[in-house]
Amino acid sequence: MPIYQAPIRDYQFILSELLNVYQQPELQGFDEFDPELIDAVLQGVADFTTDIMLPLNGSGDVEGCRLQNGKVITPKGFSDAYQQYIDNGWATLTCDPEFGGQGLPEVVGVFATEMKTATNMAFAMYPGLTHGAYAAIHAHGSDSLKAKYLEKLVSGEWTGTMNLTESHAGTDLALLRTKAMPLADGEFAISGEKIFISSGDHDLTDNIIHLVLARLPDAPEGVKGISLFVVPKVFINDDGSLGQLNKLKASSLEHKMGIHGNSTCVMNFDGAIGELVGEPHQGLRAMFTMMNQARLGVGLQGLGVSEIAYQNALAYAQDRIQGRALSGVKQAEQAADPILVHGDVRRMLLAQKSFNQGTRALMGQQALWLDESERHSDPLQAKAASKLAALFTPIVKGFVTEQGFKACVDAQQVFGGHGYIHEWGMEQFVRDSRIAMIYEGTNGVQALDLIGRKVLADKGATLKLWSELVKTLIERNIQNDAMKPYIDGLMASAADLEKATGYIVAKAAKTPDLIGAASMAYLQIFGITALAWMWTRTAEKALQCLDNGTDDSDFYQDKLATAKFFMHYWAVQTASLVKQIELASSDIVEFENSAF
Repeated sequence: MPIYQAPIRDYQFILSELLNVYQQPELQGFDEFDPELIDAVLQGVADFTTDIMLPLNGSGDVEGCRLQNGKVITPKGFSDAYQQYIDNGWATLTCDPEFGGQGLPEVVGVFATEMKTATNMAFAMYPGLTHGAYAAIHAHGSDSLKAKYLEKLVSGEWTGTMNLTESHAGTDLALLRTKAMPLADGEFAISGEKIFISSGDHDLTDNIIHLVLARLPDAPEGVKGISLFVVPKVFINDDGSLGQLNKLKASSLEHKMGIHGNSTCVMNFDGAIGELVGEPHQGLRAMFTMMNQARLGVGLQGLGVSEIAYQNALAYAQDRIQGRALSGVKQAEQAADPILVHGDVRRMLLAQKSFNQGTRALMGQQALWLDESERHSDPLQAKAASKLAALFTPIVKGFVTEQGFKACVDAQQVFGGHGYIHEWGMEQFVRDSRIAMIYEGTNGVQALDLIGRKVLADKGATLKLWSELVKTLIERNIQNDAMKPYIDGLMASAADLEKATGYIVAKAAKTPDLIGAASMAYLQIFGITALAWMWTRTAEKALQCLDNGTDDSDFYQDKLATAKFFMHYWAVQTASLVKQIELASSDIVEFENSAF
């Protein structure tokens, strides 16, 4: 079975030093927690995920979910583990105390999510989607809907789903056909079929609350005619007890590449009774609250699985003996040296390590922006944080899952032939992580969203807002010789991002198709530059701690070495990506359809 060690020390560094979250009096509720409390919470999650969730990961993959007599049965051990999960209160961490939550900020919740997705991505999806349903109802539901559903969703006694995709309508939700017919007392009859519904049915809870996109009879065509409805699997009586089954069911389970322990269902709604969430024809606005939560969660899947794959690849490289180092024998007492001595193995491991740690810091920053957007006492600061979080949403979803999958492939490669065999766990990590590049908007869609909606749509205003943060960091450290390797790398990547942005802006008006042709390379440039920004900030803090004296100098020295590697290995890639945009994008647009 694969091993896992939760990166608690890294979490402590990010929270206490890099993001300084314990000194944020302007953020409502931040004064109610301290390092001792958060350390205890994170260690508790680490213990649960390592002791309970991880042992079920491989067995859940082999057994998978099955549909019996119209009901979905999850793999052995999942139901008991889920009951422990809610009994321990892990479902309530970042939810509103008014509905039974603990009120912790997202900047703590993201690290709990990373540990869950690292140890059992399929299992973690059940509470993950539930949190998204909670967020959508909390933000857009009426008081009666909140009273009816939120307490049970917060506790985890009920789970939630999101129902968007139809067989003919994937990303293009304007094409969806599911109908909602008005009934008496403000209820609606929902009819239609949804596919690819994660956690659509299961045996973990007595009720499942579905959020469903559908059209009212008077709905205008396109996305402006979509409404959102909450549709319970089981009706709730006036006294809060469960009543009869609603008219919906999982008609089949998808046979898929990975995440076998999660039930991916085809859901049929046959006049199922639901209630409107928010205003008519404003369903996408409400659903995007859930989708943006989900996109952060998907990015954390990319990080979490990449981290556990790296940890196992490193352990294998330290133990597996094969060949001798090119510079000479390193362990003469053995028949061969550990494969960690070989340059390409070291390259793959360092690429994974520097990506994982830089991404973890970026995820913390993204979560802090989300917290600031909701909790900051200054409305202008809250608005700025909201804009930055929106700008970086396609980065944390698209770039992170793209590179996280590649990191898993590299980790599998370290194992050689053993990486292709199930018992080591590596091939499962590759299969599981692959879906993260597809759902919640494919990475191509994320790249197009980044350049089209997040950069061009506001004429670069939000990009400039972030660029000022980068510029301030550079100016603060430009005269510090110890910071030169990191500042040089950041400056080069930032210049490449500016160059790529300028090129696309100049061409977009006359050749709009070029935006899509250049968008994926642009996503990679932006993502690498974002991590260079986080690694430069990390190096700045590490040097400060070393200068001030510390009992943990090895940790900070390791941060500096890893940051340097990132600049020399990752940051230099942005230059070639700019060339790719400048030279290949026009070729992509001009290539004749008949020539493909």
